[in-house]
Amino acid sequence: MLTIGQLAAYAGVTVRAVRHYHQIGLLPEPERDASGYRRYGAKAVVSLIKIRTLANAGVPLSQIGQMLEAGAPAFAEAVKRIDRDLRDEIERLETSRKQIAQLAAGDSLTLPPEVISYLGRLREIGASERMVEAERDAWILLAARWPDRIRELMTVKLAQLDDPQLVRLYRLGSELLESDAGDDDPRVQELADMMAGLLERAYASGEISPGEGAHDDLTFDLLDALAIESDPRVERMLDLVRERGWTGWIRPERMAEPPG
Repeated sequence: MLTIGQLAAYAGVTVRAVRHYHQIGLLPEPERDASGYRRYGAKAVVSLIKIRTLANAGVPLSQIGQMLEAGAPAFAEAVKRIDRDLRDEIERLETSRKQIAQLAAGDSLTLPPEVISYLGRLREIGASERMVEAERDAWILLAARWPDRIRELMTVKLAQLDDPQLVRLYRLGSELLESDAGDDDPRVQELADMMAGLLERAYASGEISPGEGAHDDLTFDLLDALAIESDPRVERMLDLVRERGWTGWIRPERMAEPPG
């Protein structure tokens, strides 16, 4: 007859594990002998080895008791079921591993390759990291809402970066973002002028159509809110753009008459 320590050692588990199996009813707990000790026989050793083997194979403890009592056909079916569950879990873990690996690449976790290339191009033209981060967060919202349109949108956005005026806008905006200047900084006025000028040009060439952005208010409201949360000076810039006859630059619509 074995003590609990001898039983655990023979089966290759810890005493704590044996006690846990007792607690959940997986391994019967023998009565104490005249000396006050619990003694285990050969059947307890066999049962514990089976429990350890099934547990090490990934069988949940909640299912081991039923499997130990099952006949051969039921046992085989339970093994198949557990195997299916393990395959599903392995696939889930593999997906998680891929996502974790992407964390090392930063932006690529949440954005498609086209947007990653675009952000790289922004850095090349002189946009600051804070500007790039603001653009990245905006494109996370857009990619989640319109995943099928990203490639088309990126083709347009990359072509626009060949425009020296737009490059100047990004550089000036980057300077302002990196500074501690207030919303009365002259660069805020200059940026509003540049934006209004670009919008006028796009309107004249037919790139902006009336009511173009009215189909998805929530997305554009989120983009406006994101810009303001990123830098409160954006609120002042939006007011200045409105004074110049435009509702904004994220959802640009020409106003009948600028506010007076």
